[in-house]
Order: sequence, then C-alpha cells, then structure tokens
Amino acid sequence: MPHTAPPALHYRVQLHDLHAHLYRITLSIAQPSAQQRVSLPVWIPGSYLVREFAKNLQNLQAQQGGHAVTIQQLSKHQWQLNCQAGQPLELSYEVSAYDTSVRTAWLDQRRGFFNGTSLLLRVHGQETQTHGLHISPSSETPTWQLATGLTPVDTDAQGFGLYTAAHYDELVDCPVEMGNFWSGCFTARGVPHRFVVAGAAASFDGERLLRDTQKICEQEIDFWGQAPHANYVFMLNATHDGYGGLEHCNSTALICSRADLPRTGVDKASDGYIQLLGLISHEYFHTWNVKRLRPVELVPYNYDQENYTELLWFFEGFTSYYDDLLLRRAGLIDNAAYLKLITKTLNQVQQTPGRKVQSVAQSSFDAWVKYYRQDENTANATVSYYTKGALVAMCLDLQLRREGQTTLDAVMRGLWQRCQGAAMTEADVLAVLHDLSGRSWQAELQAWVHGTDDLPLPDLLKSHGVQTDADKPAPAQALGLRVQENHSVLIKQVLRGGLAEQAGFMAGDEWYGMEVPTQDGPSAAWRITKLEELDLYAARGTPHITALVSRDRQLLRLPLSLGAADTPTSNYQLTITDATAVNRWLSP
Repeated sequence: MPHTAPPALHYRVQLHDLHAHLYRITLSIAQPSAQQRVSLPVWIPGSYLVREFAKNLQNLQAQQGGHAVTIQQLSKHQWQLNCQAGQPLELSYEVSAYDTSVRTAWLDQRRGFFNGTSLLLRVHGQETQTHGLHISPSSETPTWQLATGLTPVDTDAQGFGLYTAAHYDELVDCPVEMGNFWSGCFTARGVPHRFVVAGAAASFDGERLLRDTQKICEQEIDFWGQAPHANYVFMLNATHDGYGGLEHCNSTALICSRADLPRTGVDKASDGYIQLLGLISHEYFHTWNVKRLRPVELVPYNYDQENYTELLWFFEGFTSYYDDLLLRRAGLIDNAAYLKLITKTLNQVQQTPGRKVQSVAQSSFDAWVKYYRQDENTANATVSYYTKGALVAMCLDLQLRREGQTTLDAVMRGLWQRCQGAAMTEADVLAVLHDLSGRSWQAELQAWVHGTDDLPLPDLLKSHGVQTDADKPAPAQALGLRVQENHSVLIKQVLRGGLAEQAGFMAGDEWYGMEVPTQDGPSAAWRITKLEELDLYAARGTPHITALVSRDRQLLRLPLSLGAADTPTSNYQLTITDATAVNRWLSP
C-alpha cells in the first residue's frame, strides 16, 4: 500500500521487552491544546468492572520542541501536560502486560495481545479525530504475524505497520493479536472472515473450526438480515484451562481450553467443543446486539467511570438465549443436545437462592460491584443477568409463539429497525412487543425482569412439547453446598436455607471426614474426599451424621441432618413429549 502522512494523532507501539512483558508507546499529537489532558480508560466496554488499567502504565514523559514538558497527574488515570497550544507534542510511556485474559494485555516470547483501552491514552478534545496506530515487530520476533480489525494503511506481509481508526472509540475497539498463530479464512454471505488461533496443539482441526464457524456466521447474518461489518476477525487463544470472550464491532477475542478445540480424525463433537461453538455464536451475535444496538446509557461510552444500565438482562441474556439456539438452527447440535444446554441454564438459575433476592434488572445495574466481584455470598444475594436473562428471552419467545402473532426473532429485528442499530431503552422493547403482538407486555416484564418470582417456564415448555420433571439432586445440591473436591471437600459457598447452613458450615471450611452412627456399638469415623462417599459410609435412611471439618486449622464437629432442607433448590430434567412442537419452536 502507498505511504501516507501520519494522522494528527499517531501511536507507535513497540514490543519493548519480551522478558519484562513491556510495551513501549509513543504518542504524537500534532495540534495539542494548551494544558492538554490525556487519560487511560478505567474499563473496557463489554466487561462491566472498573479494572484500573492505568496501574500498568509507567515512565510517562512528554516533550515539545525538543524540550521536556512537565506532567501533572490529576487523578488515578488522568494527566495534564503543561504544553503550548498548536505545537507538536510527543509522549512516551511503557505498559506492563501480564494478563492472559481477553480484557487487557499480554506480552512474552511466544505471544503478544492487547486491547487499546490498556495501552492507548485518550487525547481529550480530539476523540473524534482520525487516529493512526503503527505496530512495530521486535528483532526477537522475526516470524510473528499480526491480526486486527483495524484498517491497514501501510503494512507488511505479516501484518505489522500502520493502521487507522476513524475515532478513539474505533481505535480501542479493535484488539491486536501477535505471534506464530494458525490462521484461516472463509466468506459468510459475501463478507470475508479470518480466524486466528494461538496455542493450539498438533491435533487441532482448523478446517472443521472454519466450517462450523462459517455456519454460525451465516445463520446469524440471515437472522438479522445483513452484516453490519465489511470484514471480521476471530482471535482465539488456546490455553491449558481457560474460557471467555469479549465482543467488538468487527472482531472478537476468545479464550478456551486447548483440549476443547476440534481434533483431526475425531468426528464426534465433545461437550467442550460445543461450548466453544456457543461462545463463538454468543460473541458474533453481539456484533448487532450490544456493539451497535446498545443501552442508551452507553451512548457514548464514558471511559472514566462506571456506565450503569438495567438492560444487561437483554443484551447479555437475550444473546445467551440465541447463542445455543442458533447452533441448533445451523445444524451443529440436535434437539437433544440443545435441551441439555437449556436444562443446564435452567438449573443454574433454580439452584441460586439469590434469584429470590435480586431481580435481573437489579443484577444488570449492580454488575460493576457484584457480578464481576463474586464472593462466598454471591449465590445467596444475586442472580446472573446472563442465565436468568436467557430464560426471560425463552419465556417471551415461547409465549409469543403460543399466542401465534409473532416471535422473538421478529421482535429483535423490529428493535434493530426502530432504534436504527443504535441506542435502545426498555420502552423500545415494550413498544415493539406491543406493535408486533397487538397487546401490552408491561405485566410480563414487570414480573420477569423487575420481580423475583420464578419464571413460568414449566408451563410454557409444556405447551411446546417439553415436559419439566424434578430430578434427583446431586449430593452438593442436596446439602446446599458448592464445593471443590480433591484430597478433601473444600467448601466454596454455603447456600441460603440449606442443610449445610443449618449445620454451621461456612465458606473456606475443609470437610475431611464423618462420624456415622451404627446399629450396634460406637459410631464409625470415615475419611472422605468426595461428597458421593456419603452414600457409601452412611446407611440409607440415616437421619444425621457428624461432619469433621477444619476451619482456620481448628477441627470442628458439625451435626449435619440428612433430611429435607427447609428451602430446597430445584433440579429439573427436560423431556421431549412432542417432537413436532419442539421443531416448530426451534425453527426460524
């Protein structure tokens, strides 16, 4: 490509020190204002937690006309440069990159990755200017490639060089992946897509991943009517044990377990691979639902603080409903596999006592301090806007289909048209529901979204050919526990109203053993490492045992009843009773 003059705002990113995990950034501002202010975002859109990216910034310096410029730090993430107006200004600084997640930045001898919110200072007053980004390779990385959704201007065959963004929002919305990654391409409804995978093992079947991802993309483009992007990049980092994704306008960053990738010569899709396909489907659906159509409170993004909204139940929850449903429509899973996935979601919600405490609208608003900061009491005080939001979407879809006037598919497309793929409110949801169905849905949204009663899913599922039955709870669920089982049973959470809470268990306890009464003679004491061993050592019908627990290195004896809990959580099993009705529901 031909060389062009750098934009008025130009960033140069260097792989400064691979062993020290340091990027070096040089920012050139052609026309600064007097006392120019700059800042680094405190959060990244799509991940609703103040992450304090400025904590990784160091050695900030500035010069103008060959002379050093003094810098005054105004807050945790904002600086003022005591410069002259209109004269070129250059800043330099370093960023340490130790986070392997999709949210921040990473750099070592094997791989580099960053989001602009972690590296690129915002120049106040010039956010709408064209931004240039030049990424330079290191002499230690001669074989590395680069992938990003930014527009290339002057790049080499490996992808390094100059890119541009129309404004700061676009600049920081395009993550960058670097390394000796696997790369493949496909076209979906005329739109070119690239998929890059870092960290894959030799058994990785890249062609299958491309085929399956193409089916997902085509299904979702058809769902919405057209693609809003001219190209798209999937960036997947395969690790020993990881899972997650973060959406962007024309790309997504993903992380998965290396073992969950498809393997050559293995036809059957593993549960882990199906989960990965669901993640791909989820993040791609966000291309429409949250990156363009998004809460009015997030238009524009405020990078300096929390951006509160009660609508994450819609943008994350409804996306969570459609991610697996569209796998079914794409033919990547069958009806039985789909019911298995929604059974898991249903039981996750039903086994969370916090569903009776917090509405899904409150959960959305509190994401900044609760969802992303989970602790021992999270399950008792909160509900996930992902899982319950998905069930709200299912309730709406099933009820709309039962009444026969419209479907949730049509509602989603109607919202896109009404809001022009931009800012949306809950009033818009109600308006489109009314227009397409011919009645008000205020009562349903008030109960399902703003209330804490259980959703009417058993009745709605029954009307579409699916029976909901109570299933035998797992040992941890029966006791009201969430545990980690290894050499002992480590208590992670104690659920409200359960048998374990009544016995006095608390998070952090290690359950080592149990004393069991016998019919003749003294009680027997047994060492346990898994809860399923309760059935082995306690005779059926035993009313109570004594749990031997370590807390802060003190050994405790806790009397544990094995009867029914006062507030048991539900465990459901779904069964197809009318395959024709199920197929009607799951069809477009």
